[in-house]
Amino acid sequence: MQMTPREIVKELDKYIIGQDEAKKSVAIALRNRWRRQQVSLDLREEIMPNNIILIGPTGVGKTELARRLAKLDKSPFIKVEASKFTEVGYVGRDVESIIRDLVDQAVNMVRSESIEKVQSKAEELAIENLLDILLPNPLIAESKDLEETKIDSEAEEKRERSREKLRKQLMEGKLNDRIIELDVQSEQSPLMQIISPIGIEEMGLNIQDLLGPVLPQKIKKRKMKIDEALIYLQQEETSKLIDMEEVIREAILRVEETGIVFLDEIDKIAGEDNGAGPDVSREGVQRDLLPVIEGTNVITKYGMVKSDHILFIASGAFHVSKPSDLIPELQGRFPIRVELHSLNIDHFERILTEPKNALMKQYTALVSTENVKINFTRGAIKEIAKIAYEVNQQAENIGARRLHTVMSLLLEDNLFNLPNEEIKSIRIDQKVVREKLKEVIQNEDLSQYIL
Repeated sequence: MQMTPREIVKELDKYIIGQDEAKKSVAIALRNRWRRQQVSLDLREEIMPNNIILIGPTGVGKTELARRLAKLDKSPFIKVEASKFTEVGYVGRDVESIIRDLVDQAVNMVRSESIEKVQSKAEELAIENLLDILLPNPLIAESKDLEETKIDSEAEEKRERSREKLRKQLMEGKLNDRIIELDVQSEQSPLMQIISPIGIEEMGLNIQDLLGPVLPQKIKKRKMKIDEALIYLQQEETSKLIDMEEVIREAILRVEETGIVFLDEIDKIAGEDNGAGPDVSREGVQRDLLPVIEGTNVITKYGMVKSDHILFIASGAFHVSKPSDLIPELQGRFPIRVELHSLNIDHFERILTEPKNALMKQYTALVSTENVKINFTRGAIKEIAKIAYEVNQQAENIGARRLHTVMSLLLEDNLFNLPNEEIKSIRIDQKVVREKLKEVIQNEDLSQYIL
């Protein structure tokens, strides 16, 4: 991560409106990871990440902030709900599965990067293999002694010309509908589940991998079209070119050095236990989270993973409880607390138009696929923002997510009537917005259920 905190905030501004304090905190946390890598090795291990708690109502950008941060750094990232974990001894998932899922994510990420690097080489090899199948060398295939393996130069030149002709037809797609027979590996044997300290949901062991050479790989013949065969051969060559051991090593290193865990709804496990009912293990979950956040060794199917330097970003609305209701030890693991503010009308206006993935841009792109141009006036945008804000005040405040429901209702008829040859453009102004949403806004019960 070569970006400075100011540059990180500038990038986050492209997707998230407002919440400057939160952006500043996460930018510093991300830059500190790069700074840590630059210090001497003996001190590097002592520098722990400053985990963050984001406090704020739903729909203000807590999750988006963490997700965009991970994308900027190309870090392994996972979002989990704190409320779905249970204390050890209760039915449910244990907290160490967070790290195992993060490692799975990292392995997939590194493998995808490796595939991109060898893609062109794998394609070349796949084409050569396919040409060997389409035009086998009969002299080599049928030879039985050294004398018979001497290839006549004229025949070889003729074969080479035929091969190049086939290659050209293959690249132009002229052979796509032709059927060939390929030797393919049979379906993998079923996974067997083993109850172990890792957890039953994690221990997927493939019988073929366990027994290896004892059970030879089953091969079966399958007929397929040329274009399908090319894809299959390319995948086969890709898997040969990728060193999975190196992929796993790199993935574990990334998790340990740059992994980010977004722990949502942490407020749901805060507060005192009643000793019974669904909240019986809330404090137990907090105590189980402690070693994972503080730093421990977690057993995964890829090997041991240390969680010491993984950055944890927790979030919660904290309507009923407050951060001080968390057990003191867990509070100490989250030294930075940032409050995110509720969104106002100005924020809604900016959210509709400014971000790279703004709602107006999304709907404009969707409608353009039907060869129709949609235009929103400035007055319409102001009115949509005003209505979303008012409904949030009257009903449940769901933040920017309210804009999705307002926009869906506003454009419902337009999206239903397309495609239509008579409609070439759609204009949405303030009057259209008011008329379309008037009945819903006036009827408080209706607005509560529809919006």
